[in-house]
Order: sequence, then structure tokens, then C-alpha cells
Amino acid sequence: MSKDKAKKSRQGQGRNPASTGALSTPPDAGIVISVLLLASIGTVMSYSTTATMALDHSIPPLFLAHVGALGLGLVIAAAIMWTPIEGWRRAALPLWIVSLALMVAVEFFGTTVNGAQRWLEVPGMGFRFQPVELCKLTTLLLVAAIVAHRSGHEELSASRTGVAALLTLFPVALLLLQPDLGNAVLLASLVALLLIAAGTRLSRLVAPGLIGVIGIALYVSHNAYAWRRITGFLNPWATSRAEGFQLVQSFVAFGRGGIFGIGLGNGQQKLAYLPEAHTDFVLSLVAEELGLVGVLIVLAAFVGLLVAGCRIAARARDRFTLLVAFGMTTLLTVPAIVNAAVVMGMIPTKGLTLPFLSYGRTSLVMCCVALGLLLSCAKDAGARRRVGRSSR
Repeated sequence: MSKDKAKKSRQGQGRNPASTGALSTPPDAGIVISVLLLASIGTVMSYSTTATMALDHSIPPLFLAHVGALGLGLVIAAAIMWTPIEGWRRAALPLWIVSLALMVAVEFFGTTVNGAQRWLEVPGMGFRFQPVELCKLTTLLLVAAIVAHRSGHEELSASRTGVAALLTLFPVALLLLQPDLGNAVLLASLVALLLIAAGTRLSRLVAPGLIGVIGIALYVSHNAYAWRRITGFLNPWATSRAEGFQLVQSFVAFGRGGIFGIGLGNGQQKLAYLPEAHTDFVLSLVAEELGLVGVLIVLAAFVGLLVAGCRIAARARDRFTLLVAFGMTTLLTVPAIVNAAVVMGMIPTKGLTLPFLSYGRTSLVMCCVALGLLLSCAKDAGARRRVGRSSR
């Protein structure tokens, strides 16, 4: 061996491949492009939908709040991306306990809006937030930490599946007390998907699934508000002046938009015709102002996010990283699927925001936290691949 080759060999042995790989691994391009596209459309639509609500302001206050929450969230996402993913395994239980305590606090000190007690006020700041957004994320983290412990390719044990289901039952019960059936069903569904990804036997989910369906039926039959949402969904035109009003106005927005839309800022449904146009039904305004093309761009971005997230999970070096990547991917994309189905009249109204587009500071910040965790998983997987190549 020549002196130059020997010198290069010694220099290579002196480096820490894991650390250099970790520092030089860029964020996953698919995730970054998808989120930037969604956040950009969300920012534009936030201004469009809130400008008419604040004609006495040069810049709508709700728009400023949206941009501020997005900026804060992206800073948090960048910080989380550079934290070791393994540290979140140890933090999962304490974070879940804190989020559950906040959910309990909602029952005693929560602020009621539109008939639902879901918010906590921050004293002296005039700011309120929804603990459910934190609770959904921490529950997925905790379940991932619990079910990640198994050896080889064996299926997930019944005991770990049972523990995960039992822990999920606590926040679901608290959500039903608010009442918030939509988020309760969403959280249970996300945990079920995570358990399937972890290798649980599908037959073990049949009984809990049947119990859940029966529970939903009983809940709806004994809750007038939930029952009105069902009737408004089943026959919106017959109830267009009552419970079907919001869905009918969403249909009008889609019909007015056509293929290319009537132009950004020219939407009429946001002028007090479509309630909650800047939150739950923002996709309807996208349809009206940007048309079918705009809706397809939004949906394509979520599909790109889903595909990129699943690729990150498939490249994970261990089960915990895999499950966190999969859990955060579903947390960002499943609500988008549900929201799109709601505004198109495919399922009953559930009051779920559209990630990165809907106004909602808590939701937006927590979406960015999920994004940071997903990018941390991607960075970890990329660093490991670089180490593997350098060792060869």
C-alpha cells in the first residue's frame, strides 16, 4: 500500500461515520416539497378567507395569527428534526401524561365554543389552545414505544396490543365527554393503523372494532347534536336551512369553482354563506377560487406526503423509528382524507381541520411537530445508510 493510500485509510478510520452522516444528511425532499406546497396554499387561502372578516384592518388579525403559528411551528420542526429520535422513546410516557392531564383540565376549566368544551385559556395572554392536538401525537408516540419491543419477525403479543388499546381508551373517553366524536374516532383509528403496522394479528382488532361501532351508534342515538349531523349528511338538501346548510353551501362552492375556479379572492361562499370557511371547510374555498385543479394539487401534495412518509418508515433502522414515521405520516394525512371526504359530502361532518391549510394555531403547530419527528426519522435512516455504504 502506498503512503498516500495508507494516510487516507487512517483518516477514514479516525472519523465517526455516524456523526458525519447525521450532519450531512439532508431532509427528505418529498416531505419538504409537499409541506411547503401545502403551507403556501394554506397561507394564501388564509388571507383570502379572513380578509372579509376584518374589513377594518389593513391585514386580517386571523391571517397574522395563522402566519405566526406557521412560523413558530416551522422553527419547532427544524429543532425537532435535529434531535435524536431515540430520545422521544424515553419522553413518550411523560409527554402523554402531561397531555392527558391537560385533557382532564379541559373538563373542569375548559372554554366552551359552539357547544363543545375543548379549549384551555392561557391566563393573561388571551390565547387558547386545544389539548387534543397534543394528546393525539403523544398517544401515537407512546403506543409506538410500547409495541416496538418484540424480537425477530414474530407477531405483536396480545398483552402489548391490550396495553396499547387500554391507554388509548383514556383520551378517547375524555374526548367523548367534551363532546368530540370526530377526534375520538380519528385517534382510535390512528392507533389501530399503528398496531397493524406493528404486526398485531388482525383478528385481535375485530372485537374492539365491533365494540367501537356499537359505541358510536349508541353515542349518536343519545346525542342530539351528533344525530343532527347524521341527518344533515343523509339528506342535506331537505335540511338545507338547518343541519344540512353547511354541506349544501360546500356543494355550491364546488359547483361555482368548476375546473379552474372563479379566481383567487373572488369567492362568494366566504361572505357569511359557508360557516367555518377558514377552518374545517377551507378546501371548499379552494374549490371555488382555484377550481378542481386547485383541489387536485392539494390532494396530490397529501399523496406525496403519504408516499414519502411510508418510504421513510420502510428505510427505518429499528421498529420504533419505523412506527414513529408511520404514525406521524398517518397523523398528517388521514385527517386530510377525512376532511376532504366531509366537504365533498362523502361522510358526515366531523369538524376536523385540514393539516397546514385550515386556520387553527394549535393544529398548525402540532402538525409541524409531527413534521419535525418525521424528518428526524428520515435523517436517522439516511445517516445509517451512509454509514453502511462507508463501512463497505
